[in-house]
Amino acid sequence: MLMEDLRHPGRDELRIESVIAALDHPIRLRVVRTLASAEREMTCTEILPDMTKSSASHHWKVLRENGIVEQRRDGRFLFQRLRRDDLDARFPGIIDAVIAPA
Repeated sequence: MLMEDLRHPGRDELRIESVIAALDHPIRLRVVRTLASAEREMTCTEILPDMTKSSASHHWKVLRENGIVEQRRDGRFLFQRLRRDDLDARFPGIIDAVIAPA
């Protein structure tokens, strides 16, 4: 996967329906909670160490294409960060609601 393959929607392209649909999976919700608490970039394997590459890739793609995470390639590593500023600007309080204890 080349960097140009890592399309990230702009802030104005984020849609609440897509964000909610992307977060409606326990693995992706766990990813968001992990990134929110870490407050730093993390590699895929730091976040989902026990998941197969193909399964993890699917979840990363859903999160990236729906504007929840930003990915950055550095050598053989793919770093993830939560797009909290963009999400909070478009949908105030959504991340706080998602990471709040159940």
